[in-house]
Amino acid sequence: MNRVVLITGGARGIGLACAQRFTALGDRVAVTYNSSAPPDGMFGVHCDVTSSESVDAAFNAVEQKFGPVEVLVSNAGITHDGLLLRMSEANFTSVIDTNLTAAYRVTKRAAQGMLRARAGRIILVSSVVGLLGSAGQANYAASKAGLIGLARSVARELGSRSITVNVVAPGPVETDMTAALGEKRLAELTAAVPLARIATADEIAGVVAFLASPDAAYITGAVIPVDGGLGMGH
Repeated sequence: MNRVVLITGGARGIGLACAQRFTALGDRVAVTYNSSAPPDGMFGVHCDVTSSESVDAAFNAVEQKFGPVEVLVSNAGITHDGLLLRMSEANFTSVIDTNLTAAYRVTKRAAQGMLRARAGRIILVSSVVGLLGSAGQANYAASKAGLIGLARSVARELGSRSITVNVVAPGPVETDMTAALGEKRLAELTAAVPLARIATADEIAGVVAFLASPDAAYITGAVIPVDGGLGMGH
């Protein structure tokens, strides 16, 4: 492999695992970050995914370094949990903007080069919560569910140009985000998973890499659960 891969939110967690997986495959990998910089040796571009100007600048930097983006992994995301009656409108809209509208921004920007090349892979990182719902996460669940409609619509628009658009829907994963939940909540999550454990970030990265591989050339508009069976039937 020698593709140009861009991963948003690639400095840690699932994004970093994806970056390391693609790098190991021989791809030229760039990651965007906002707060924490990526590890040494990885090409990182500071980007506020809630700003179209910042997204465009990040793509310009990647294109100048490597060339047009051939594989996009839209992974950047945040949470602002709270029960509906206690959730501020600012906390609702900020999660939607970062998790969903940002995916529209980066997908639209990546599609420009992919259309010219008549090829490309776009993978959006959603969540089992987008399918199941989760008390206290109405904003997060709405944003992650919205990615499915976005992906399937864009898949229909771009499919004739050999551009695939797919969604990965992880369950609980070992990341800083889940670690912040505390041992009690993690135990509750684990107990709900049929496989009785939470995933490693690398297990999610493996599915992302598959969707970008030649073996997945005829898969588009799909939602691939990587959740230990937590969301089966949805």
